[in-house]
Amino acid sequence: MTDAAVVVRYPTPIVVRSADVCAKSLLVLLLVLAVIDPDSGNLRDKAAEARAVGYPLASFTIPVVWLLAWKERASFPWLPDLLVTLTCFTDILGNRMDLYDTITWFDDLMHFANTGLIAAAVILLTLHHSATRLRVVERALAVGATAAILWELAEYFAFINGHSERAFAYEDTLGDLGLGVLGSVVAALVVHHLWGRGQLRATAPQLEHQAPR
Repeated sequence: MTDAAVVVRYPTPIVVRSADVCAKSLLVLLLVLAVIDPDSGNLRDKAAEARAVGYPLASFTIPVVWLLAWKERASFPWLPDLLVTLTCFTDILGNRMDLYDTITWFDDLMHFANTGLIAAAVILLTLHHSATRLRVVERALAVGATAAILWELAEYFAFINGHSERAFAYEDTLGDLGLGVLGSVVAALVVHHLWGRGQLRATAPQLEHQAPR
């Protein structure tokens, strides 16, 4: 068979699409409320304004890129988009419910889970489901370690520098970095395992692939 461009499209489950739209809507609402009244969102002195700018940018990056570059070549990547949106939404929701200050391990959970979600999203966006386990883990480590470092830098300059938490920042940063890397590896293994079972293929962007000879 000669080489030919083939676009394979799978319907994304309605629950994924609905969850993505719902998470984005609630994220915007919570951010608006946090900017209006930082105390109600438990974001006083926690960079509420920076979150109000950065989180929409992050959660709407995939839709914008898809519209500008992927629309004619790929179905919309609903699941990766949902995963990225959840990293922003869960942080804002966790602050809103005061979970960071009332549950000692909640911050650790967020670093582990959200770095894993970001790594999983990038894996789904950039690798084919036939990728080896080693390649998937390598991609996850590259993404997860980078994301964890950038988040710690953002935290430091946004509200830890000059704050009383600075005295404990070194130990906390090391723990957060370790949890972020661990979360990205776990996400890689889960994605690879599900790919091996023939799952998740319908939720990644179905780019044009070359048909076999």
